[in-house]
Amino acid sequence: MAPKWPLGRSKSTNDTQEQNSKTMTDSSANKSDPVLTFEGKRYDLNALPDELKELIRGMQVADAQLRMHEDTLKVLAVGRQTLAMQLNEKLKDVSPMPDAS
Repeated sequence: MAPKWPLGRSKSTNDTQEQNSKTMTDSSANKSDPVLTFEGKRYDLNALPDELKELIRGMQVADAQLRMHEDTLKVLAVGRQTLAMQLNEKLKDVSPMPDAS
């Protein structure tokens, strides 16, 4: 499972991954200012330097990419399992080679 990056709003105690960059930077759209919770400490996201905001955005992008690739792997695993079942079904009509004992 992908790690959850702890970004939330100041009135919320749960961590969330669903926030986008607009939510992070546009406090006028929110009733409360965005808060970064990292390693047990809370930070006012609007007060952070732009360099740190870019790092946070990078972490969010990396997290989204991890989730996307994990989903891709799941789809590939299901497809492979389906192929294996089809192969097993087709091999029922084929005589296997004798064991090399």
